[in-house]
Amino acid sequence: MALVEYKEQGGIGYITLNRPEKLNAFSDDMSADFMKALYDLNDDPKAQVGILSGTGRAFCSGADVKQRQLRSREEYEKLGGAAGRDVNYREALFRSSQSKPIIAAVHGYALGIGLRLSMYSDMLVAAKGTKFQVTEVPRGINGIPFWMMLNQVGAGVFATDVSMTGRIWLAEEAAANGLITRLAEPGEHLQEAEKLAREVLKNPPLAVRAIVEARRASLEELEVKAYAIRPRTLHLSEDFRESALAYVEKRAPVFKGR
Repeated sequence: MALVEYKEQGGIGYITLNRPEKLNAFSDDMSADFMKALYDLNDDPKAQVGILSGTGRAFCSGADVKQRQLRSREEYEKLGGAAGRDVNYREALFRSSQSKPIIAAVHGYALGIGLRLSMYSDMLVAAKGTKFQVTEVPRGINGIPFWMMLNQVGAGVFATDVSMTGRIWLAEEAAANGLITRLAEPGEHLQEAEKLAREVLKNPPLAVRAIVEARRASLEELEVKAYAIRPRTLHLSEDFRESALAYVEKRAPVFKGR
């Protein structure tokens, strides 16, 4: 069974994160499956809108810490970061030949990469009580893209707050700061996303895609800038490894600033 599944129904392409026993935490294999699902949506002539959601108790709890953040130093030096090679879903999303709109329908947790996928999506529906977090800073790695994306949507002071503190915030606070398209009752996030998708489907698809292309071009420009100015060795720091070890050992981390 794929870690990310794709199906089409009624003009909607459903991309579903399917690793519920790990709260849909991203491993290298899951990243590869997700990229494939993006291309499946792109290539499906019946689907005009995508909905991205997760099975189980959470949309996505972030990266698989054990698999991605406890690699050997030698492996990190080869990879150049915590993510695996040959997986570039930003390419699949930003340079899609079809530019079909994607609606994220999130619940439970949208942490780290879960938050990033929520913000990459063109619209965001979140169940009340959903927890969001920029986990990268507490884990000692690059949080600049999150700060920049949050600033782009006008979150300003809030962006600096949640990026520098690494605190968790709820969907209700996200909605108050203009980060959510629609706030859903608990358990109704997917139905609310489907309602939104059907509204989009009423419009000529090429006109909709023009808006999607403009938004993603702006987002890609921001991403390129964020990665150009990022610190390039945080994943090799002692603090990064200490954060991962403390997480798996269920203890408070001791950071040394090196």
